Amino acid sequence: MPSPSIAPGWTETEAAAAQSAPVVMELRGIGKSFVHSGTAASPVLAGVNIVLREGEIVGLLGRSGSGKSTLLRIAAGLAAPSEGQVLYQGQTLNGPTEGLAVVFQTFALYPWLTVLQNVELGLDALSLSAAEARRRALGAIDLIGLDGFQSAFPRELSGGMRQRVGFARALVSDPLLLLMDEPFSALDVLTAETLRTDFLDLWVGRQLPTRSVLLVTHNIEEAVLMCDRILLLSGKPAHVAAEIAIPLPRPRDRLDAACNAITAQIYTTLMARLTAETSTPNHGADTIKPLPNVSVSRLTGFTEVLTASPYGGCAELGTIAASRGLQIKEVFSIAAALHLLEFAELTGGAIKLTAAGRVFADSSVEERKRLFREHLQCFVPFAAHIHQVLKQREDHQAPRERFELELEDHLQPSEAQQTLRTLIGWGRYAELFDYRDDIKSFLLT
Repeated sequence: MPSPSIAPGWTETEAAAAQSAPVVMELRGIGKSFVHSGTAASPVLAGVNIVLREGEIVGLLGRSGSGKSTLLRIAAGLAAPSEGQVLYQGQTLNGPTEGLAVVFQTFALYPWLTVLQNVELGLDALSLSAAEARRRALGAIDLIGLDGFQSAFPRELSGGMRQRVGFARALVSDPLLLLMDEPFSALDVLTAETLRTDFLDLWVGRQLPTRSVLLVTHNIEEAVLMCDRILLLSGKPAHVAAEIAIPLPRPRDRLDAACNAITAQIYTTLMARLTAETSTPNHGADTIKPLPNVSVSRLTGFTEVLTASPYGGCAELGTIAASRGLQIKEVFSIAAALHLLEFAELTGGAIKLTAAGRVFADSSVEERKRLFREHLQCFVPFAAHIHQVLKQREDHQAPRERFELELEDHLQPSEAQQTLRTLIGWGRYAELFDYRDDIKSFLLT
């Protein structure tokens, strides 16, 4: 595992002290593979090594689909690794156990139970008396800011309050290690900020029973504001590609120069690694790769931003993402799509518009359509394939299912569906083909 990066402000002594804290959990050489419909095993994780120590919040950061949630489920004992070992307090973890609790992205509440009853479910495995379970549940409800709502049902609560119930249910068992799977991502921005701040206040004030936290997130700013260390998950299969220390005192200000510097460092590091994974597009006619979920309007808007001052057609992906307030998955998906269409080049974490990309950004609507159509047919073979099939058919139509099955020969079902949605949007814009959802069919334009 890579040693922590010592960011400005963290001395060697402080780094050594952090490394000497008692170990709560250790993941050694974790690998995980899945088998789909009898096909060969598809590796998701490989050689993941993580040490979680007392007194720290560790962030696990990576783009969607990188294996973050799978790794968290393995750490929670909810899934078994295909390779490697999980040690919890020095003992092999073979399933859910006392001292581990999970806060999920979705609220996962039972709608027919009250707030109090939902929280009491977190104590089921402890065999407590009804009176003790009630006392501890009421204490957790009060701690998390829901006092007075114990008799309410989930349908009566806002999204933020429902997630507070999820936190209370996780904390009621006094867990040593709290595992959080994007717990704020289903909330609106202001609600997420409030809940995040309240949680950190409890953590800093030592009001929580928890001694260590593993936070899965794709939000770089959230990770910088909350975590002591950030682990960047990258690659296929995914592994810990880098580790960055966050030596800043809490509370942290997202507008502070030190926060911005670390955020930019993380963007640059992660973007460089993601770029390396897709640095050379493969345009072979028999090659089918998943397409990013990016609309043409996002592509055109991004090229216009790149051509304007101060970029002049070229920029670091981390810099442009941070300055425009974009999430990492957004900016990389846009850049990857432009790279695939050869409107831009990706090298070393930077994007540079090609000559065609500059023309595309500066052209009229009709000229953009013409250029996009040419590049779509030339550099996305499956789009050209759909167009050719429609031309050859007498009625110039073909069922969606036909292309779904072809894509699923090469891609996972979710990737095939997303790729088809992208192809529909791009094909319509280019006037290469159309799609009618009422009859689930493609038509020649």
